[in-house]
Formats: sequence, structure tokens, C-alpha cells
Amino acid sequence: MAKKTSGRGQRDLRVRVKTARGRRSSSTRWLERQLNDPYVRRAKDEGYRGRAAFKILELDDKYRFLVPGARVVDLGCAPGGWSQVAVRRVNALGERSGKDIGRVIGIDLQEVEPVPGAEIHKLDFLDEGADDAVKNWLGGKADVVMSDMAASSSGHKQTDHLRIMALCEAAAEFAFDVLDEGGTFVAKVLAGGAEAGLQARLKRHFDKVANVKPPASRADSSEKFVVATGFRRQDTR
Repeated sequence: MAKKTSGRGQRDLRVRVKTARGRRSSSTRWLERQLNDPYVRRAKDEGYRGRAAFKILELDDKYRFLVPGARVVDLGCAPGGWSQVAVRRVNALGERSGKDIGRVIGIDLQEVEPVPGAEIHKLDFLDEGADDAVKNWLGGKADVVMSDMAASSSGHKQTDHLRIMALCEAAAEFAFDVLDEGGTFVAKVLAGGAEAGLQARLKRHFDKVANVKPPASRADSSEKFVVATGFRRQDTR
């Protein structure tokens, strides 16, 4: 690695990565981007498991759904960054005296390193009875269902878009089953033209539906997030 000095005599603090033998140029570009990403550095400094934690932080700063006492379900929670944020904001550890204590349930297909203050379960949310299991763990319905899930990349942009939209639609159906009146659904989607159906369905079930690209989402990424607030249980027929 090397650092480059600018023509004005000031040091350019951007980290440059030399291409090593056997390393693809795409891998070099990814590594260089990681090393220079301020959110990657902040995640390390603040104890989060990845830069994605700042996406849910920024969304919550704007929409205020992770309030003390809230009951939260984190779908596809690995590696645990979103659950970490939820634990702190809903006061799941009871560290904020005088505030209600919330609950955080994280579920994923794979084993996830424990997150203090959250209950992590290995479960496929698409399995029959998964919604009932989650409600049993929560001791009732959820106030928030959130998902940062993405299907495995195929390398084909439109295919990947359709896959993540199908996953998001399944997450929305799950939310309809477990959310309490007035609840919030937050999920990652990819821009690509197949969002209209999901948007229309969400608008039938929620008071407000917004599409947001938080600052922590990289500018060159097609991802954005849907934030649906004010769940109307009586409309779930």
C-alpha cells in the first residue's frame, strides 16, 4: 500500500492498494474501497459488525420507529449489525433508566454470533409456522419488522433484482402476519422496475410508504429501502 502526495504539497490520505500477484483487479478495487470507506472505519470504531448498521441508524433517525420498548424482528439478521442497533435504540438491555425495555428477535438461516440484548434463532422465515414461532418468542405481535436480506448474486442485474424483490415481498407477507396495529416494515430493495407491485400492496396495508436511499448506502449501488409506517391490521384480508 502507498499514500500519494497531491500537487499542492498536501498529503492525499486516500489509501492506495497495489495489485498483488494472483489478485484480480476487481478484488483490488473492492479492498481499496473498503479501506477508504468512512462507514467501515466508523463501524469498527463504534463496535458494529458492519457498515450496514449505519443504514438502519440513518433510517431510524428520520422515521423514529426503533423507540424504547419496541418489539423488533430482524429478518436475515446475519452478521448482526442491524440487531445491534435495534438493541441500543429500543433499550433491550435496560441501560437507559426510566425508559421502556424493548425486545429484539433476530432470525437467520445460518448460525449467528450472539448479539447481547437480542434473541437470535436459526430459522427460515418462509417455513410454515415461522410467524407463530416468532410471536411466541416475542410474547405477542411486533412493532417493527425489518430486513436487510439480499438473495445470492447471480451476476445478472435483472435476475438479481427479481430475486431480491421476491424476497422482499415474502418479508412483507411475513410482516402482515406478525405486526401489531401501527407497526413499521423496513426492507432493502433494488431499483429495477419490479417494485410497483410491492409498493401497491404496501400502500393498502400501511398509512405511509416511503422509498429512501440513506447516506450510508453507496452511491454506485442500486439498493434503496422501503419504509412503511402505520400498519392497518384490519386491511389484511
